[in-house]
This record gives sequence, C-alpha cells and structure tokens, in this order.
Amino acid sequence: MRSHAHRHASAPPPGPDASAGAPPGAAGARPRRDRETLSRLWPYLWAYKWRVVAALSFMVGAKLANVGVPLLLKNLVDRLAPTAGSAQALLVVPVGLLVAYGLLRLSTSVFTELRELVFAKATEGAARSISLQVFSHLHALSLRFHLERQTGGMTRDIERGTRAVHSLISYSLYSIVPTLIEVTLVLSLLAVKFDMVFAWITLSALVVYIAFTVSVTHWRTRFRREMNELDSKAHSRAIDSLLNYETVKYFNNEAFEAHRYDEALERLRRAGVKSQQTLSLLNAGQQTIIAIGLIAMLWRATQGVVAGRMSVGDLVMVNAFMIQLYIPLNFLGVIYREIKQSLTDLDKMFTLMQREREVADAPDARPLLLKDQGAPAVRFDHVQFAYDPARPILHDVSFEIPAGQTVAVVGPSGSGKSTLARLLYRFYDVQQGRITVHGHDIRSLTQDSLRRAIGIVPQDTVLFNDTVAYNIAYGRPEATREEVEQAARAARIHDFIVATPGGYDTTVGERGLKLSGGEKQRVAIARTLLKDPPILVFDEATSALDSANERAIQAELAAVAQGKTVLVIAHRLSTIVNAHEILVMEHGRIIERGTHPVLLAANGRYAQMWRLQQAGAHGQDQAGSQERPQGEAPGSPADEAGAQSV
Repeated sequence: MRSHAHRHASAPPPGPDASAGAPPGAAGARPRRDRETLSRLWPYLWAYKWRVVAALSFMVGAKLANVGVPLLLKNLVDRLAPTAGSAQALLVVPVGLLVAYGLLRLSTSVFTELRELVFAKATEGAARSISLQVFSHLHALSLRFHLERQTGGMTRDIERGTRAVHSLISYSLYSIVPTLIEVTLVLSLLAVKFDMVFAWITLSALVVYIAFTVSVTHWRTRFRREMNELDSKAHSRAIDSLLNYETVKYFNNEAFEAHRYDEALERLRRAGVKSQQTLSLLNAGQQTIIAIGLIAMLWRATQGVVAGRMSVGDLVMVNAFMIQLYIPLNFLGVIYREIKQSLTDLDKMFTLMQREREVADAPDARPLLLKDQGAPAVRFDHVQFAYDPARPILHDVSFEIPAGQTVAVVGPSGSGKSTLARLLYRFYDVQQGRITVHGHDIRSLTQDSLRRAIGIVPQDTVLFNDTVAYNIAYGRPEATREEVEQAARAARIHDFIVATPGGYDTTVGERGLKLSGGEKQRVAIARTLLKDPPILVFDEATSALDSANERAIQAELAAVAQGKTVLVIAHRLSTIVNAHEILVMEHGRIIERGTHPVLLAANGRYAQMWRLQQAGAHGQDQAGSQERPQGEAPGSPADEAGAQSV
C-alpha cells in the first residue's frame, strides 16, 4: 500500500493569505498591473531574507569585477605601448596585470555562480509555496467551480504560472538588475575619466533603446496573450476529447474531434506567425539603435586618440565597456518580453487564488465533537436551495434522521435527492432554512470536522489512477494493510482483487476505467467502510451491481449501519423497506413520508412505484429462474438479506 508519510512533511514558508476572496467574477476582471503582481510574489521570496541579501551582494561583487576588467585592459595596453621591448614589459606586465586580469575574469564568474547557488533555494522554495497554495486553494473552492472549470486550460495556467516564478527571478535578478548596476558604474566612469559627451551618447542610446523595446514589446504583449489563450483552448479541447475517449469511439467521431482540434491549432498557428513577425521588427530596430550608439562612441574615442586627449588604452577601454553593455542589451527585448509574459502567467495563477470560496468556514466556526456521544441526529429544517436562482431545486424541505436511525429518500430523477447529500456535506450552502448535526447548524462548524463525520458512497464513482490498495486506503490513509483487506472483504471485492496478477497493487487506470462499474462501486463502498464515520450517506450505493452482489453487499451495509445515522438515496425500493422513515420526493418537495407498510397502505405515489418495480422484478426473476444455482430457491437467505436490508 502506498505510503502516506508525505502528509506529515514540513509545510513551506507561509505566503499571502489565499483565502482572500475576490469579488464574484474576479476571474474575468482586468489583469492586475505588473507592480501588483510583483508585490504578491515578493512575500514568498522575502521568506528567505538572508538569501536575498546575500544574492544581491554577490551580484554587486560580480558587476564590480566585470567593470574592472576593461580598466585593467586599458592599463595593459598603455603599459605595453611605450615600452614594447623592455624587461618591465616582459616581466611586470605578465606577472602583475595579466594575473590580475585573469583573477577579475574569474571573480566575475565565481560571484555569479555564488549568487545563483545561494538564491536557488529561495527560487525553488517560492515556486513550491505558490504551487502548493494554488493547489490547496483549488481544493477549497466550491463544487460549482470544479463543475464549470476546463481541466486542461486550468492545469496549463498553473504550469505556466509556476514556470513564471523561475523566469521572473532569473530574468529580473540575474539580467535586468545586474545590467542596471553595470550601466550606472560605466556611466559614472565615463563621465569622471573623460568628458560628459561619452556619458550622454551612452545614456541617449540606452534611453532610446529601452523606450523602443518597452513600447514595441508592450504592443506585442496582446499577441502573446492571444497565443496563450488559444494554446489553453487547444489543450483543453485535446484533454476533454481524450477523457471522453469511449464516447468518441461510440459515435465514430475521431475525424470530427481531429477537425475540431485542428481548427484550434490553426488559430494558434496564425497567432504564432503574427507574434514572430512583430518579434522580427523588434529585433531589427534594437540592432539599428545599438549600431548607431557604437559608431558614435568609437568615433568620439578615435577623435580623442588623434587629438592626444586619450590613449590607445582608453579607446580599447571604451570599446570594451560598450561591448559589455550592449551584449546584455541585445537580449533586453527577449528579457523584457519574457518578464511581461511571466507576469501575465503569474497573474493568471494569482487570479485562480483569488477565486472566491463559495463555501467557507465562518470566522468563529468550531469543530464537531462526537467521540463519546455516538451517532448524531441530522435535521433538515425548512431548507430551500437553488443552483441557479432561476431554477429552484428544493422547496421547504424538512425532515429528521434520528441518532442511529436510517431515513431513505426515493423519487424520480431530478427530484432533488442527491442535492440533499451535497448540502449535508457542505458542497453548497442552503439559501434558506438550515441543516443541523447534533443540534449544530453545519454552517457554524468547520468543514473539516463535519466531513470527517460523514462517509458518502456516491452514485458516480471516480477513482485515482493508482493502485486498488491506494484507492481503498483513501478512506483512512493511516489504515493498515489488514484493515484495507477487511474493508475489501466487507465490500465483496477482496476475491476479485487477489485474483488479478497485481493483487492490491493493481493500477485501476485513469478515473478507474480499467474496472467495471460494479467493481468501481465496490471499491467506493470499501473505502467508505474503512473510514467508518458516524454518519453514512448511500447515494444509489449499489446501482451498478448485479442482483447477487447487491443482495450480499446490502447485508454488509445493513450490519455496518447499525448504530449509525444513515441517509439512503435509493431507486430500488426493495433495498430500503426497513428504513426508520421513507421520504418520497418530487420536484424538490416531500410529497409522502412514512414507513414502508404505512406508505403502501396509503396507496399513493410510493405504492405506485412499488407495484411497478415489483412487476419488473417478477419478470426478471422468471426470466432468470433457469440460471439460479442448483439448490438455491427464490426465498433463499440471499434474497431475504436483500429484502430486509436498508
């Protein structure tokens, strides 16, 4: 069975409060300004204060060494020029200046590597903290959000956002800030050692270059953003199609899906071509500005050498300074574009973190404590609810499940039965009325404590793409292997599991698709039995099972339900005849209630449903009587177990 020790791993440094809810519709609001996005990123980095300070110190040291290289090169050239054949040129220059030149070059690399080494933990830690916080926040969002989201596009946004943290730090701290430091040092040296014209030429070229780069890149950002949107849509379309692989096959729509995907890819291609065209324009303009600046600087330096105001070493130094400055500037357009794109990607991920939690714990929420008090009573008190205000689902629903008793809810599809389970579990909050557990309004309780007290076997079972053991143990991750197997036996799936080549280590596939519907449902029953909560909700818990397995499992469920508070949502009435109370729902209202005999005697909607199901069951029994194993009569204990179970 898979280890769950990771649950106890140390938590990452705290970041900003993810629970801060944005106003409704925040996801579609205007993009945040870059400054706002950076201000949200900063606390994650500042959690590593000393590493930030050390990295900045190493960065300044690297730039000081880098600026010292042209100065030393000037001295080398000037020393060699007047005394070409002297002993001083042969001994002092190589031993002194050349060694110093090499050490400065080396120190530049050493300081750079130390900066990256020291800051790596801060970068990775910030990315980890943000990713974990987004992941946790997505789990905290309401069911409504997860029903409406597009998995492919959302995962793409998270992936790009996590990558953006690395890119922002790499480009800003390792490229932009060092370049600014170097520009400041070079301008200061040129102004002090020579005339101000050198500084003005350099500064003018830099200003024009940066203004051109920023304006064109800002103009290009919309094309890149459009590319991202189209990329997410294409990815979402592909993921959605692959998740519905069987449906595509059922209707022979492979070509149709390929055509839809190709349409998305074609729109992405056109956006990509437009983006590349504007990039070429940006690069050409940048090179033109750099070339003009270099020519102007060298022309001025050449005039100085001819006039005797400057030495040949000064000319070499000016040229070296320009090369050192313009090499990183060559990449400024790319860097600025990547920073803008990283800010856009990070903003999208932060927008996910600002999605409002539709269901959130109240500030004074308290845990539900039931340890020594047995199963609690559950009460629905004048509950009204609508997923959409224009389409109410429940109308003034009131009933109580006494402590340790079973209440069953039946009715046609769409009558609101499963909504009761969702409201009890606080996937949604009621608009009017209240639901109480042990006398406490569930809105006043912490969601964690409430959900620990409830076990649900849903109608539609979805499993993790992991082993059978992992999926069963998910009900109680700290359970032993023996407890997992005991739960599997109770759910009548142990024999099936051990008969497979991998046993409990068999992988069930994406969403459990390697298992049949009945096998998935039995795994879901096993993990709920393993959880062993005081409140149980069975939402068509055996609907995917054959009659023989259903009867056997119903007997197990009846035994497990003893002493627990149970809500059964059922379609087959034979499974709930012994319920403490049976509620008949239609159009979101309770139209009948009572025990099985009372409802039959009333000869209403329940009695009508009973007669229809009995007639259908009788026909099936007659059709299958020849297949009943020898020696097992229709009134066998297995049949009685199904009829008497809850």
